[in-house]
Amino acid sequence: MHARYLSLPLLALSPFVSAEECGDVTIADMNWNSATLMAHVDQFILEHGYDCNAELVPGDTMPTGISMSEKGEPDIAPEFWSNSHKEMLEKGQKEGKLRFAGKAFTEGGEEGFWVPKYMVDKNPELATIEGIKANAALFPHPEEDGVSGFMTCPAGWTCQITAGHLFDALELEKAGFEQVDPGSGAALAGSIARAYDREKPWFGYYWSPTPVLGRYEMVKVDFGVAPDPAHYEQCITQADCLEPKVTAYPPSAVNTITTESFAQESPAAYAYISNRSYSNADMSAMMAWMEENQADGEIAAFEFLESYPQVWTQWVPADVAEKVKQAL
Repeated sequence: MHARYLSLPLLALSPFVSAEECGDVTIADMNWNSATLMAHVDQFILEHGYDCNAELVPGDTMPTGISMSEKGEPDIAPEFWSNSHKEMLEKGQKEGKLRFAGKAFTEGGEEGFWVPKYMVDKNPELATIEGIKANAALFPHPEEDGVSGFMTCPAGWTCQITAGHLFDALELEKAGFEQVDPGSGAALAGSIARAYDREKPWFGYYWSPTPVLGRYEMVKVDFGVAPDPAHYEQCITQADCLEPKVTAYPPSAVNTITTESFAQESPAAYAYISNRSYSNADMSAMMAWMEENQADGEIAAFEFLESYPQVWTQWVPADVAEKVKQAL
């Protein structure tokens, strides 16, 4: 057998491998900021660092997952929130059609109850749920006198169910809080922006990575307990859960998915894909930059590659990093 083929299993083991024949690669370009940024960064690095013929194709979570499982294309879905589609992905993996290549976000998708950092700087106990309850009067309800306000998720969103159950489990009503429905995702983001611009109090639910948490420094409130993924799944996420218990939010799995054929046929390119992962802080900052500059994924990819070399050069061997820098 030719030596090149003998070396394939070794290549697949290391993130730092020399570029082999890469060929055609298709990447799902999904229609939200973090995913389209990732897709364009992957395209640029694979094209210029690994000599792949990398093409972006329109994508969305469910249709992309089905197409990868059934037709073997596209080759890469850079950002896949796996919890909602666990069965489909595990089936594709068992059938030898899909691979979980790695984490799109190093910490996973992060949910929690948050307060502005300027409040915690003045009163450090507000970083804990006990401190929040003891100081409920610091968080006046926007519409009702004599009551404290907790900004929850808009009606109809899954996070309204989870935040509501944790509000009950933490006995926040007993501490003087009432839930405030912002009405929409934009209004929820706007309530943080307004509070921050005036250094006013704010306490409520939010998630990361998001432009809002890239723009405003918020502190995630410590519930004093570890995540209980089983209880979270079986009760906290269910509308009819009657006895919610306190649990920290478990991280949401956000993976990069590839086809098995891509992993086998382009081991060097696959090694890059499985090695690259964005921190929530970096991605939130990039998403805020995209909003502020009305930038699409292509422009944002150049901004990321030029501004974060200390991050992406860790994902590739030195010779590949050099080729990407030359292409920039």
